[in-house]
Amino acid sequence: MKLILSSCDFSNGASKQFILSHLPLPIERCRVLFIPNEKATTEKIQQGKYHKRLHACGFALENIYVFDENFANDFVNLPIDTIYVSGGNTFLTLRKLRTCGFDTILLRYIQSGVTYIGGSAGAHMVTRDIRHVAAYDPPFETTDFTGLGLIDTRLICHFNEERRAHYEQLLQEKTTQVIALADEDSIWLEK
Repeated sequence: MKLILSSCDFSNGASKQFILSHLPLPIERCRVLFIPNEKATTEKIQQGKYHKRLHACGFALENIYVFDENFANDFVNLPIDTIYVSGGNTFLTLRKLRTCGFDTILLRYIQSGVTYIGGSAGAHMVTRDIRHVAAYDPPFETTDFTGLGLIDTRLICHFNEERRAHYEQLLQEKTTQVIALADEDSIWLEK
């Protein structure tokens, strides 16, 4: 399992350099499955909006797959090197994956050695418990606060002084490790 987790993924220079240094291949050769946030629609995907975004990051157009929940079965058994889950609302993005059953496919990819890039919501999703994220993302009637369960750590993305009190509260609970990621921070986890 190889995880690159950050607050700002490719939108921050420091995070982008960190990601580039941990990819399994040079970015222009890396085959990526991009999972956009909850705001993605089939129309936006078909218009190439997300392909252009990833191409601007350095991925070759022919190596980019953009996930569409309406055609989830089309994204099983792809020849990919990386999965990239962007920021957005953690609860709604995870609900989108669970509703179409792609959460289990995502886990299979990661367990088979595909490198996972998670930015903000994409980072929070890999944790065991996402309940604390409700302090920043509206949970929209979410009753299941389990994440993908890849790490038993709580992440606070976009950490700043406004989030310090919440961070310290989570530390006091002593239930799991808590990692604060400022916008320029990223971490690499390999198991």
